[in-house]
Amino acid sequence: EEQIKTCCLWMIELEHVIKKDNEYVRWDAITEMDEHNRPIHTFQVCNVMEPNQNNWLRSNWISRQAAQKVYVELRFTLRDCNSIPWVSGTCKETFNLFYHETDEAHGVKFRPAQYTKIDTIAADESFTQMDLGDRILKLNTEVREVGPINRKGFYLAFQDIGACIALVSVRVYYKKCPFTLRNLASFPDTVPRVDSSSLVEVRGACVDHAEERDTPKLFCGADGDWLVPLGRCVCSVGYEEIDACRPGFYKAYAGNIKCSKCPPHSFSYGEASAICRCEKGFFRAEKDPPTMACTRPPSRPRNLMFNLNDTCLLLEWSPPSDTGGRRDLTYNVQCKRCGPEPDRCQQCEDELRFLPGPLGLTNATVTVVDFSAHANYTFEIESLNGVSDMSSFPRPVAIITVSPSLVGALKKDWASPNSIALSWQQPEQTTLPIIDYEVKYYEKVLKYSAYDSKAPSVIVSGLKPATWYVFSVRTRTAAGYSSYSPKYEYETTGDSSNMASDQGQVLVIVTAAVGGFTLLVILTLFLLITGSKLHKKQTARTPLHCIDYSLCLSTVPYPGIKTYVDPDTYEDPTQAVHEFTKEIDPSRIRIERVIGAGEFGEVCSGRLRTPGKKEIAVAIKTLKGGYVERQRWDFLREASIMGQFDHPNIIRLEGVVTKSRPVMIVVEYMENGSLDSFLRQHDGHFTVIQLVGMLRGIASGMKYLSDMGYVHRDLAARNILVNSNLVCKVSDFGLSRVLEDDPEAAYTTTGGKIPIRWTAPEAISYRKFSSASDAWSYGIVMWEVMSYGERPYWEMSNQDVILSIEEGYRLPAPMGCPVALHQLMLHCWQKERNHRPKFTDIVSFLDKLIRNPSTVLKNFFLPESPGEEMDYPMFISVGDWLDSIKMSQYKSNFMAAGYNTLDSVARMSIEDVRRIGVELIGHQRRIISSIQTLHLQLLHEHEKGFHV
Repeated sequence: EEQIKTCCLWMIELEHVIKKDNEYVRWDAITEMDEHNRPIHTFQVCNVMEPNQNNWLRSNWISRQAAQKVYVELRFTLRDCNSIPWVSGTCKETFNLFYHETDEAHGVKFRPAQYTKIDTIAADESFTQMDLGDRILKLNTEVREVGPINRKGFYLAFQDIGACIALVSVRVYYKKCPFTLRNLASFPDTVPRVDSSSLVEVRGACVDHAEERDTPKLFCGADGDWLVPLGRCVCSVGYEEIDACRPGFYKAYAGNIKCSKCPPHSFSYGEASAICRCEKGFFRAEKDPPTMACTRPPSRPRNLMFNLNDTCLLLEWSPPSDTGGRRDLTYNVQCKRCGPEPDRCQQCEDELRFLPGPLGLTNATVTVVDFSAHANYTFEIESLNGVSDMSSFPRPVAIITVSPSLVGALKKDWASPNSIALSWQQPEQTTLPIIDYEVKYYEKVLKYSAYDSKAPSVIVSGLKPATWYVFSVRTRTAAGYSSYSPKYEYETTGDSSNMASDQGQVLVIVTAAVGGFTLLVILTLFLLITGSKLHKKQTARTPLHCIDYSLCLSTVPYPGIKTYVDPDTYEDPTQAVHEFTKEIDPSRIRIERVIGAGEFGEVCSGRLRTPGKKEIAVAIKTLKGGYVERQRWDFLREASIMGQFDHPNIIRLEGVVTKSRPVMIVVEYMENGSLDSFLRQHDGHFTVIQLVGMLRGIASGMKYLSDMGYVHRDLAARNILVNSNLVCKVSDFGLSRVLEDDPEAAYTTTGGKIPIRWTAPEAISYRKFSSASDAWSYGIVMWEVMSYGERPYWEMSNQDVILSIEEGYRLPAPMGCPVALHQLMLHCWQKERNHRPKFTDIVSFLDKLIRNPSTVLKNFFLPESPGEEMDYPMFISVGDWLDSIKMSQYKSNFMAAGYNTLDSVARMSIEDVRRIGVELIGHQRRIISSIQTLHLQLLHEHEKGFHV
């Protein structure tokens, strides 16, 4: 490094360059051997016996090159005058160094008066006669600065005035800041200034395939060091670290980032590509970034259907099977009105009104109004995305023809056990002639069938005796089918041929059935009366706020578990609403005030009056006006879910209002609102046992849902409601889905937002939801309750939460949270979902804590005597503890050494940890840190006064 920062101007044995003058010839050129037996050439003078010495030695002419200041390094030996016998008083132990600047060499001419003295040189060490005998060479090195130098070159001269000296070498050099590369910029050799306190500013030049981001600068210091780097260059487009991006990779922006692999459906065929070109048939929109995959236009919409009601037409369809890889999917609707001749059609967009509009639709539905009741309309639905205009191929469309004309009412002319004869009136006016009619019919529990008829009547045969069937009819013209008529229900007659022979058997069966039914009614009434009395007795002895939670456990009976039915499986969604909910007369509802706003409308509080019962407080969700049928079904879907549940810890549905406006869902009123806001308002007001009681209620409700095969998917404190008796009830079933028959199966959703902070890792990564993922969410709810509504993971971003969980991070215990409850949380947060506790286990464990409150506090302390063991919760083991701190590989070490309980682990020291075979320092620290954390929690609670 020193050689790089210095430049030698002259370094040569002096005997080859010395210029001798007759007047000053007293230095002798001598060759000797050093201690390594190598020859060295020196100039020596030792005229110490004679007075008035003036011996000069001069170098050759030295070009200064770029130097402004040079350094002279002298290596020499000098003899101690006291060691020379009979020496005169003129003996010296110094010599002088001179220089003389010139623009050219003087040859042999030498004038001492022209030389300027640099310094008097003295030796740090001198040798004696004894050193000569031992051949010890005491070499001195001295460096002197010379400058500033303004001429082209200079001479050096050495004056001896009576010393015994040998000049071994002279090195003349100057310092520089060497060529360097910094921040993709090159800086040339730079000579520092003479003034050592000032720096030389040097501007760098970006290397090839790099460009300035900020002007690159370095400062050259007096010692040849580069200082204070400023600015930088960055790699140009298509380059990374000076290397060009190879084929198949690209770099679209200048910067010190790596080349990226081409996005899907694109490729770069050469080096240093700034962008990847799209494959044939794929495109990139003008505003698409180069990092985006190439996409293509979507396919046509699927399952185009219509629903006709007087002069209002609702068109609905499914998204295309291929969206082209984009999310900016929209739809355009084109309308044609056809006359008597099918090939003569005209555009009809100006005649009709499309709600919300015919172009740029983002939802797969549109409402059409103001059309003629006696015309045929053909609608073409095309799907588009951001690259549809870039394709030269025709856009695929879905086509449907609508004939608004309806037939008259269906009438039953006659019926038999196997047939029904129907007739109807022909439409009064039709633009196109009717080709035939299609009659759709189905048994109430089976799929439909169809009959074609040329005339306005039909005999439907092959039916079952004494069975109700549903019928509707539509017309078909050259333009297509019209909408179906309203539905009509008719019943076939009984089977007369078998009725007489079976009369005796039927009488016996009916008599037995009536007797059995009567007995069943009597038993049911008896059980209901007995259960009501027991319930009243238990309710009477339970305090208002249920402070003694041991009395609240399993005192409220509820029906046996049934299987949940997903409303989405019904062909007709309204059937699910009628089957699982109860219609309420709106006159029985009195709305008192607005308490909030929901997704579909306002949420109000009010009173519900039921004949023969006491008026009760209720919460009413309303559906705002202007809705379409899809929004109405989405609103009522939650009611058809809640209506299937009957549990004291699940929000109770009172009924719905669907036959008048506004459409309403009526549920029981929970005075204290959502659990998270309620806890924040009453921070620190409850005992640990009261909080555990709240958690037990939530777990009981989730156990009921899990037993029914139902996954909530959005379990959080904000979706738990609290009534005046502090009873917590699970609510908000908007995200919930049903499990399959396999208890280990999980629902997979293909869209929708996920509450990241409450959701299990497998549900975030793979959209796999199960009761085990609800158990993970329950652990987060526990943390919310014990921290009085604090936000999980605080201010961390969702991405940071996901990464932290993947790396094994888990929420720490809230302040004052018992170890037993935090360990239950950690058990709920097991990465492997099969290792998480079932809700049955959670309820059982919380019951144990409530019935024995001392166990909650006992887990704060180490045993007071060596033989005393702590009653840890059923989920806690040394293996679970090692799993939670990612040290499961040492389970066998702990077991073999006899550490099979957490009590024994809590007493371990660092020496114990090493002794059982934990050799890695990082692992030792993690294990000891975990043990110390437990100790700190115990000590903190002890100081607060908790004691068994």
